[in-house]
Amino acid sequence: MGKLFLVPTPIGNLEDITLRAIKILKEVDLILAEDTRTSGKLLKHFEITTPMQSHHMHNEHKMVDKVVQRIKNGEHIALISDAGTPAISDPGFLLSRACVENNIEIECLPGATAFVPALVNSGLPNDKFVFEGFLPVKKGRQTRLTFLAEETRTMIFYESPHKLLKTLTHFSEYFGKDRQVSVSRELTKLYEETIRGTLSSVINHFEQKAPKGEFVIVVSGKK
Repeated sequence: MGKLFLVPTPIGNLEDITLRAIKILKEVDLILAEDTRTSGKLLKHFEITTPMQSHHMHNEHKMVDKVVQRIKNGEHIALISDAGTPAISDPGFLLSRACVENNIEIECLPGATAFVPALVNSGLPNDKFVFEGFLPVKKGRQTRLTFLAEETRTMIFYESPHKLLKTLTHFSEYFGKDRQVSVSRELTKLYEETIRGTLSSVINHFEQKAPKGEFVIVVSGKK
């Protein structure tokens, strides 16, 4: 029987890939990639010629059984996302669960993920925290925010640039305008930036300066 490898990829800076990740990606029989065009650039940079196949949120349900069978037949398969660690706000959970259910060995390599550096450099308590990822867009959003208003641990969210101000405004309404927040963008990239302060001050900052890039929002818990 083969094995499933979950391989983190850089979230921006290509130097953040590990030597072990490169080795595994060169040795496996197949790489499942969220977007083969995006991953193709990464593989070309590191001279990795392993065959790729698309595995994303729109086809992963259909692919799981086929991938499991290939591993059972002896193939070693690596799963990567466009950036970061598979299954963290990206495809990966369904395949991992199916492998566990079929007694297939899974090896997850350590590596890049956006929320860890954002949390550590936020200056907010990081001994206990809760990762929320992307909030519901419509249905369930109000219910989730009402629940999180009572959360005492530091909270971590992902958000896109065109929704950032709306989300920060919702946080101000539900958590209070004086709640401490740290907003990091373009982590590990050339224009990496972190803005810290109260929700009120950070909202004002992004009202003056249009949000660009992908964001990680770290919010202090209720005291």
